[in-house]
Amino acid sequence: MKSVALAMIWCVFDITSVEKEIAELEQAIVAPAFWDDASAAQGTMRQLAELKKKAGQWRAIEQKAAELEELLLLDEETPGSGIEAEISDELARLVAALDDMEFKLAFASPYDVRNAILAIHAGAGGVDSQDWVSLLLRMYLAWAEKHGYKVEILEKSPGEEAGIKSVTFEITGDYVYGYLKGEHGVHRLIRISPFDSDHARHTSFALAEVMPEVEGNTDIEIRPDDIRVEAYRSSGPGGQNVQKVSSAVRIVHIPSGIVVTSQSERSQHQNKEIAMRILKARLFKIELAKRDEECARLKGKHISAEWGNQIRSYTLHPYHLVKDHRTDFESGNTDAVLGGEIDGFINAYLRFVME
Repeated sequence: MKSVALAMIWCVFDITSVEKEIAELEQAIVAPAFWDDASAAQGTMRQLAELKKKAGQWRAIEQKAAELEELLLLDEETPGSGIEAEISDELARLVAALDDMEFKLAFASPYDVRNAILAIHAGAGGVDSQDWVSLLLRMYLAWAEKHGYKVEILEKSPGEEAGIKSVTFEITGDYVYGYLKGEHGVHRLIRISPFDSDHARHTSFALAEVMPEVEGNTDIEIRPDDIRVEAYRSSGPGGQNVQKVSSAVRIVHIPSGIVVTSQSERSQHQNKEIAMRILKARLFKIELAKRDEECARLKGKHISAEWGNQIRSYTLHPYHLVKDHRTDFESGNTDAVLGGEIDGFINAYLRFVME
């Protein structure tokens, strides 16, 4: 038995085409020259594993529907058999599984399954905005922990008085980029400033960038002639030198003008690797935007962290409310949201872009 909803979603998913693609990829991986390009081969293997996982989940739903149909027929043939409760439980599980798979149809991009690199930058608002960056970082770290994802801080520039000027970090796990891609944009905070002796209300801004992980040279290739690598001494808050050697690295991508830095590691070589990862992610995000101009959520263009560009507002005074300006989804439990409970906002955005 397939419900109307199941039949409709089944058509959207098109499992027959997916299984055909699986067969083609399985044929490709046995070719003698398959591993000549290791980066491309790893990408293909990852794609194959993900397709198999999806197909298996949909086939499992199909099997559950067939089992439920048999239970319904048995109940009709033997009234009073006492299996109504079992049918109700099986139906609830099937509906839940179907809702989950329907929701994952929002992950239409082949890059949604990947890890994500996030960068948060303080905007207008001075020390308050730098403190706001630290609060947003804590929010995303708490969200990642709740979902069992791993986090690696790639680069962090502390504020001179308090907070963080900018931070870049990677969250590793299934569909992290798919879930977090809607977090890209300006986040606005309204509160009584803890840094204002007059206890005045301040508005602070922070820009969050969300980029998919780059796989080797398959996604983006950077020519040595297109970059300029500079070494300098790492420094702490207030410009205090923390190392006497030039271990920090700055990379300038000449064609685009993008500049990335890394000073979190003691080794210049490690800092260069981190800076290259960040640079590749930023260039890849721009490339994705070029490939799909109509898909605004994939655009990686710079957004000025000022008035009028916010995607979400976090109001802590004179009332408590977090509101997403794209979906109108909101929550009055600001402590929970800042503590990592942002799935409601993430899910609302993904359903919004599916409409």
